Amino acid sequence: MMTSPVPTHTDLATWLAEAAEAVSGIATTEHTAPSSRSYLHPVLGPLTAGPKVITKLAWRMEDLLDARLPATPAALFTLASYASALGWLTESLADLTQAVDCLTVEVGLPSDATATAPGEVPDFDLSAYAPQDRQAITALATEAALPPGLYLQILGQALLASTEFTDACTEIITALTKDAHRLLDEEVSFVRLGGEGPDSLPTLVRSLLARMEMAE
Repeated sequence: MMTSPVPTHTDLATWLAEAAEAVSGIATTEHTAPSSRSYLHPVLGPLTAGPKVITKLAWRMEDLLDARLPATPAALFTLASYASALGWLTESLADLTQAVDCLTVEVGLPSDATATAPGEVPDFDLSAYAPQDRQAITALATEAALPPGLYLQILGQALLASTEFTDACTEIITALTKDAHRLLDEEVSFVRLGGEGPDSLPTLVRSLLARMEMAE
């Protein structure tokens, strides 16, 4: 939160640090899944916390824009860093939501009276697992009304989607933290958003530009 009408570099750095902490909360949120949907446990935490955090961060950005900050290099740098992080987070949550939608289709949700029960994964061999693991897998799959192999496949895809989202959050957190430190650095007064080389840009902006260059 801003502590003065004209924010100092410390105020701006605190703003980015608070945003990083909020994103960290998404990645660490846990949400228990019902036994019938236990395969979604890896993604329920981010899906629950993500929209709330994004909304909160968007409100904070609106507050900063309404404050009519002076067009100083530090203020422009902060806005660019925050906007990039918010955009990246929103896109990552959208990707996670889409992945979960695909998973629900694979397991036959939403279902109706004419829906066909999902079949087992071809060539899946439950006997390849240890007896204790077979028992646990069978119990979980039965509660979810899925064949064991398909249950494991869906769970694995949910874990992958969760990992990809967590990796994005980690990159956002790291970038916001680095930019907060740069604002506290004595050389921050020389930060410009154009004409001074890539090091003058916020961390996530440079990451995005690097990815675009690799894709070309």
